[in-house]
Amino acid sequence: MVALIVGILFIAFAVVAVIPVPGLLNWGAQVIQFLQGGAPVIAVFVGLIAVFIGIADIKDRIEAKREEAEEAKEKEADKGSNT
Repeated sequence: MVALIVGILFIAFAVVAVIPVPGLLNWGAQVIQFLQGGAPVIAVFVGLIAVFIGIADIKDRIEAKREEAEEAKEKEADKGSNT
């Protein structure tokens, strides 16, 4: 319950801070500047994470194919020894 109240207070503060009303904080321009500067940095981090996930996915697929091939060989060996 406390976390909900604190979250609502922070959201309200953020809205009041960026509203362009003289006499209030009026941080709208600074927030836009921060977002403009931070967007490329965030894009780089998201891109790096996506590349790492893609590489891990490729490795997992290769490993799965290798395991499937080993299982198929084992099944064939079992069939050959049973007959």
